[in-house]
Amino acid sequence: MKRPDPIELEFFRQLLVSIPEEMGVVLRKTAFSANIKERRDYSCAVYDAQARTIAMGDHMPVHLGAMPLSVEHVLRQFDLRPGDVAVVNDPFAGGTHLPDITAVAGVFPDQSRPAAFYVAARAHHSDVGGMSPGSMPLAREIYQEGLRLPPILLVREGKLDDGLMRLILANVRTPDEREGDLLAQWMAMERGAARLTEAVARYGLPRLNANVTALADYAQRRMTAALKSLPAGCYRFEDSLDEGVTIRASITISDGRATVDFSGTDPQVAGPVNANYAVTLSAVFYVFRCLLDGDVPANAGLLRPITVVAPAGSVVNANPPAAMAAGNVETSQRITDVLLGALSTAAPQLIPAASQGTMNNLSFGGDGFAWYETIAGGMGAAQNCDGQSAVHTHMTNSWNTPIEAFEHSHPVRVRAYHVRRGSGGAGRHRGGDGIVREIEFLAPADVTILADRRVRPPYGLDGGQPGALGRTLLRTGGKSRVLAGKIRLDVQPGDLLRIETPGGGGFGLE
Repeated sequence: MKRPDPIELEFFRQLLVSIPEEMGVVLRKTAFSANIKERRDYSCAVYDAQARTIAMGDHMPVHLGAMPLSVEHVLRQFDLRPGDVAVVNDPFAGGTHLPDITAVAGVFPDQSRPAAFYVAARAHHSDVGGMSPGSMPLAREIYQEGLRLPPILLVREGKLDDGLMRLILANVRTPDEREGDLLAQWMAMERGAARLTEAVARYGLPRLNANVTALADYAQRRMTAALKSLPAGCYRFEDSLDEGVTIRASITISDGRATVDFSGTDPQVAGPVNANYAVTLSAVFYVFRCLLDGDVPANAGLLRPITVVAPAGSVVNANPPAAMAAGNVETSQRITDVLLGALSTAAPQLIPAASQGTMNNLSFGGDGFAWYETIAGGMGAAQNCDGQSAVHTHMTNSWNTPIEAFEHSHPVRVRAYHVRRGSGGAGRHRGGDGIVREIEFLAPADVTILADRRVRPPYGLDGGQPGALGRTLLRTGGKSRVLAGKIRLDVQPGDLLRIETPGGGGFGLE
């Protein structure tokens, strides 16, 4: 076999990565919601004709590892034609949780059939209906969480399905915003398809596909080499969510391969912390990608040497009709903590202490408004450095919500927003500090908080101390009370919500 030219390979790698990055720019600039425009809670990627990942933007890890399953489910349902755009959010059909709606379209150079490539964009919508504003409720089954979309065509041969759009908008609290965000996803599809079509016209489909194959093979070789550099063995770890739901994993490494087995993990529960296989696979993809040194292409080749075992009916591979809202955001973080904990024995020089381990999900709504955001915290310290403070870590890669945008679009006032000094775990290297965020409500609102690490702190490593627990307080009528990590409540004008996010764990003895 002829060895690929490394210069050409790098050229095509950069070309392919630029396409989902540009799709993300289009999505961000045309979206209506602050959640997409400001927090950048979206992800875009490009796939080959078999729905295998070719390239992805530098977006949300919890989205990107799961999105290939959405594309696969769409292709099982439809033989996409030029101009078709399918949408899906069903966690039992490749989605993750209902607010994450994924749009998928085929790419047809010269109107050829079948599609030569596929493009996809996943965006977190600030409300998709359900029992609580923001669609992140304390649900017991998925039917309570919002509008559930199996793979369905929103656009048929370039024409919007007005009936389907009306159906979606009739089931959400902020229809104008949802319509704008869905149309923005359509435009991201258009841009991705246009750029891939241009690439085929300029370089030819055989040459482009040859480099796609070579890049996947290169990624596989890099992952295999990274696994071979680790001592062979079986490494185990477990950690629990605040409710006592325990996730157990064993990672067996041998001859350049790894098997990740979640057998022994607790069964799915009647609550929102269930994750599906797509979320679990996404966490595995993220963690093992972190083992690689340097800038390695993020494509399907990375997972070839890795086998994932996630028992059906467990909290990491729940069956219908399990509620899923927090699985994507909280359970994914705990899966990541467990996998990193297991690998800390095999590669202590690479693995940091636990980061905050939660996304501190805040959603609320009232008369004509709905809001959703995640709040940053502390990063775990590593063998050679302190953890960073006030950052989003691991499965989330979203941005800070600017106070100006927050206050402009919703009836709130931000009273405090600063680093939570001293919340990082002590050690030779200290964990990063969390954040304090105080929000005063100016109108009545229905509030839901899905947060973790309020009972079990982020662990330290090699003698380092754990990070500080998170804490949530509500001040009303001049009195403050500590709230549960996961809670729904009604607030009135003048009520003050204070969220103190966890710090990261420390590393090493002081």
